[in-house]
Amino acid sequence: MYAIIEDSGTQFKVTAGDTIRIDRQVAEGDKTVTFDRVLLVAGEGQPKVGAPLLSGATVVADVVRAVKGPKVDTIKHRRRKGYYKKIGHRQKYTQVKISAINV
Repeated sequence: MYAIIEDSGTQFKVTAGDTIRIDRQVAEGDKTVTFDRVLLVAGEGQPKVGAPLLSGATVVADVVRAVKGPKVDTIKHRRRKGYYKKIGHRQKYTQVKISAINV
């Protein structure tokens, strides 16, 4: 059985046991995360499709750890003007492991 969930504007196709990275929004003490924005559940029998969301369907995940994404550098400069600017960014994520899909 698999589900398609939406979190922070991003859609994920998940099954039980999958590990995904979500934007860091979990408080430090939380051990589980519940996703209630489920768009589709399929895999056994007929698929259940929401319009746009399935009512009563949830996906439960356990928090594994906090991780960082790759460093992204942006460089701006103007030729012959002495203008040079370097901006760096590193996104923080929370790694979660899907434990159950409830319909």
